[in-house]
Amino acid sequence: VSSTALLLLSSSYQISNHNHNAVFAFSNVAPQQRRLSSSTIKKPTINLRPSTLKSAQPSNTESQNTDILVEISSGKNLVINSADNHNNHFSSLPGAEAVLDFASVKNSQSKGELALSAARKTFESTNDVAEALLTYSTNENELMGINSDVIALVGHPLGTYATSSSEIQEVAEYLRSRASKGSFPVDTKAPANVGDNAARYETILKKATEESGEVTAAFAKTFYLGTQLMPEEAREAIWAIYVWCRRTDEIVDAPRDNDEDMLRDLSAWEIRLERLWEHGEIVDVLDLPLLDVRIKYPNLSIQPFMDMIRGMLMDIPDLGQERYEDFDQLHLYCYRVAGTVGLMSMPIFGCADGFNEEVAKEPALSLGVAFQITNILRDIGEDASTRNRIYLPRDDMARFGVKEEDIYAQKVTPEFIEFMKYQVSRTRRYYARALRGVPMLHESARLPVQSSLDCYGKILDKIEENNYDCLTKRAYVGKWEKLSIIPFSW
Repeated sequence: VSSTALLLLSSSYQISNHNHNAVFAFSNVAPQQRRLSSSTIKKPTINLRPSTLKSAQPSNTESQNTDILVEISSGKNLVINSADNHNNHFSSLPGAEAVLDFASVKNSQSKGELALSAARKTFESTNDVAEALLTYSTNENELMGINSDVIALVGHPLGTYATSSSEIQEVAEYLRSRASKGSFPVDTKAPANVGDNAARYETILKKATEESGEVTAAFAKTFYLGTQLMPEEAREAIWAIYVWCRRTDEIVDAPRDNDEDMLRDLSAWEIRLERLWEHGEIVDVLDLPLLDVRIKYPNLSIQPFMDMIRGMLMDIPDLGQERYEDFDQLHLYCYRVAGTVGLMSMPIFGCADGFNEEVAKEPALSLGVAFQITNILRDIGEDASTRNRIYLPRDDMARFGVKEEDIYAQKVTPEFIEFMKYQVSRTRRYYARALRGVPMLHESARLPVQSSLDCYGKILDKIEENNYDCLTKRAYVGKWEKLSIIPFSW
């Protein structure tokens, strides 16, 4: 804790304004909602009932999800074979919405997904895909998703230590040779000259991993500091995952003359991801840390990565979802851009004895939803004024009498205040659900996650202190205040 305190003191405060990065930051749950000590919880035997399925309601909007089957992964589906009262906290939280697991759901009616599918078919039909991926880039002087803005923020070019593409491929071959049998369709033997070059391969991987940490620190300082609480292997794995998410974000958001170029780039990026997962193939040096993660954590699913790509599409003007009719629609977005990160992180964090990822999944999804809604509430005014976007569900706004024109005009009306009270209350219920998952994690992961809960959710307290004015005021948590919270997360 003391070393973390020094790191916090020496670093400037930054939480990304961009909604895509909601979950890569510290957070806080209300003071009265303290975590349950793992020492007081007896390990129950937990089984899952058969999944409950329901269809989402159709909407009049073009990009609404139709005929979607969603699995309800809420606490209601847990059967706890123990009479011990300490296990009551695992039951479903009264009054909280069910956590919907939208994993692998594809919306066939979405303009963005239809356009991405068409762009991918075009890319695959006009190229030798393997060869095209090795040579493909939006700029021959840049790595894909690492543009001049990223380089400027990091402070130096990335990947210059790798002398050639063939050397990078040798490092990938070296890593694949260390994979457990059956990880990839064809088991790879180490390069013939591995004895002479192993140290060089390890150096390239180490530098690529260090640069992943630099990118993480540059774009998400508070999140980066949280990773300092993790064991080295887990910390570096989270950096690799963050950099993949960062690069995806840059591909989607990069300035372009038309959407066709973005969809072409995103198609290539999606294919790269699949080939890395299925065959261990990589394209550039910053793919190496993610390949290393794929090998070290074979249970890490590709699905949340694929779902995040579709979540980012939802934010693209004209292709994405302009407005959300109800909370279920917003929930899909929250899952894709934030809940997915919880699923990416679970295999890295690991579970405590007596728990598994299936049981810990619901709190992880709740955490992502809590973080994303917190970001949305914090940025209502900024999104409306600078991006011409309102993420708030229309049916909630109508129920409380909140008008869109008042939000764009930054009018904090009595109706808006009551609306915000409801939104803050609902978000806190998600934090409470996420809180139940902390004892389910391996003990080395509990402090980073708990600190994340305790610091980021503090934004909700700041919203209340600002009298729910998220239109003209920003709910800001300073570094000293975050620092004061961390000892209580221990």
